[in-house]
Order: sequence, then structure tokens, then C-alpha cells
Amino acid sequence: MPQTILVTGAAGFVGHHLLDLLIRSDPDSRIVGWRRRVTDDQARPPRPEPRSDRLVWRTLDLLDRDAVDHAVADTPPDQVYHCAGMANVGGSWSNNTTTLRVNVMGTEHLLAGLRTHASAARVLIPGSALVYRPSSAAIDESSPLGPVSPYGLSKLAQEMLARAAVEQDGLHVVITRSFTHIGPGQALSYAASSFAHQLARIEAGLGPPVLSVGNLEARRDLTDVRDTVRAYQQLMARGEPGTPYNVCSGVAHPIQTVLDGLLSHATVDVTVQQDPARSRPSDNPLLLGDAGRLARQTGWRPTFGLERTLADTLGYWRDAVTPANA
Repeated sequence: MPQTILVTGAAGFVGHHLLDLLIRSDPDSRIVGWRRRVTDDQARPPRPEPRSDRLVWRTLDLLDRDAVDHAVADTPPDQVYHCAGMANVGGSWSNNTTTLRVNVMGTEHLLAGLRTHASAARVLIPGSALVYRPSSAAIDESSPLGPVSPYGLSKLAQEMLARAAVEQDGLHVVITRSFTHIGPGQALSYAASSFAHQLARIEAGLGPPVLSVGNLEARRDLTDVRDTVRAYQQLMARGEPGTPYNVCSGVAHPIQTVLDGLLSHATVDVTVQQDPARSRPSDNPLLLGDAGRLARQTGWRPTFGLERTLADTLGYWRDAVTPANA
């Protein structure tokens, strides 16, 4: 029997790639994509809207509890990928109230609707590796928790809600602790996308040949977003409720390596300039994960190398950057 799959945050970076995967790999399902209303000051990177006669869009505010309840009741899902939320780590210090409200209360409103109208649904809530205490070694799921940013705190609270839904209400909720994922269509608040966008603008003659960067020494475990959403799909099928899973590559790259990789594809010479405003108030020197539990449970392995990811990200911005929309 065809299943109904709900993707919240479906117009966002991860949600967009997840829709593409679901449309390709699950030809019998009905997909409902929730997206928020976007104002002029909340512009998203330009992304072609996934097209399928099985995809239905709904504009919804997760902070409107009644609207969320009615939407779940109207189309009870069999599977739910909760990709909606505030994801800007750096901006969470200046926007901490909204970050907490959206990531925590938005999740509670969704879980409340599922308790009432779709208690048998399988749910995946993507969390963040920033729930962990900073570490100088690879982090597995038993590592100490201790977020150091408002964003990380909001994701830990979200995870606690998910665990309560499993333990107290019997919902089937799988949790991820996702490390940094990058790729085509990511917002400019993230280093790889910002570098690629600046480089594409320079190549197009839309700005001076100066590329602004923040901390290039930090090392990050980087996974292509297309591998990340494939992990989510496999966890939806085989993940254990209430169990957290790291989603990561197991390799930490200096941000300098990301910059060098993009510059290797450049068609113009540029000057790299440090900008202190691009550094976060708390920037862990190392964020490296161990995805052993995910691999054992699902057989997942990353398939995109960093060079391919960076080339595709730059190619995306080259296509997107024009004098009309740059």
C-alpha cells in the first residue's frame, strides 16, 4: 500500500535534497512537503523546485500549534522527516530566542500532532553533533554531551523531546547527531558555500578579486548532503527508536583545505582576506565523528569525496550567480 511521507522544512537545504532522493527512490509514495512562508529578508538560495505529481506542498508555521495539528490530521503520515528548524549556528548567539522556539517548540508541536493523529508513524529527527562537549578526539554516541552554543542547546532540547516521545508515548522516533554536511544549494552562512559564492561572483565580474574568510584552522568532519539524506532514508527503514546515530564521514578537514579545493577550480586569481566578523564566538578547533553505529545498523558509507562536493558546490553557484540575482 502506498505510504505518505511528510518532510518538514522541505524547501530548505537538506529537505530539498531529501525530496530529490525520495522522488527517485520511492516511486509509490505520496510526499507532503511543509515549508514556511518566506519574507524578503529571509531569502533562500535559488533552488529548482523538485517536480513530481506525487509531491504536495503546504505552507505552514511550526510555531502555530493548531495549524500543525490540523495539517497532521488532514494527511496522517506513515513516515516523517523533521528537517525544519533554525540551522545557523553562528547566528544563534544573536537570535537565540527564535532558535530555541523554532527548534524546541516547533518539534513539540509536530510530536503532539503525531501523538494524536499518527502515532504509528516512523519519525526521523535530524539532530546535531553540536550537542557534544568539545573534544580533541573522534566522538561516538557515548561521548559526553555539553553544547557550547544556543544552537547546540536547542538541538539537545529537541533530542530530549524525541526521547520522551519514545519512552512516554511509544512513538517510533529515530535521532541523528549529524556532523557538518555541505553541498550544492547551502546557505551563505556556511563556509564552503560562502567561499564558492564569492568565487563565482568574482569569476562573473560582479565583485573585486578579494575572497573574505574566517577561521581557516578549524577542522571539520564534512559529509556531502546527498550522502547525509541517504543515511536518513536508511535510518528511517532500520534505525532503532530513541537511539542517536552520528552521521559523519569520519574524516576531519581543515577549512583551509576547503578553500584550497575551491580555489583549485577557479578561473581567476583572487586574494584571500581574513575577516574577524566571520569567526564564531565559540569555534571548536576540531569536530570529528565516529559513524560506526550507523554503519553497523544500516551498512551506510559515504560515496561523495570532498573534491566532488566542492566542485558541485562551485558549479551550483556559477549557475546561480548572474547580474540579475547575484
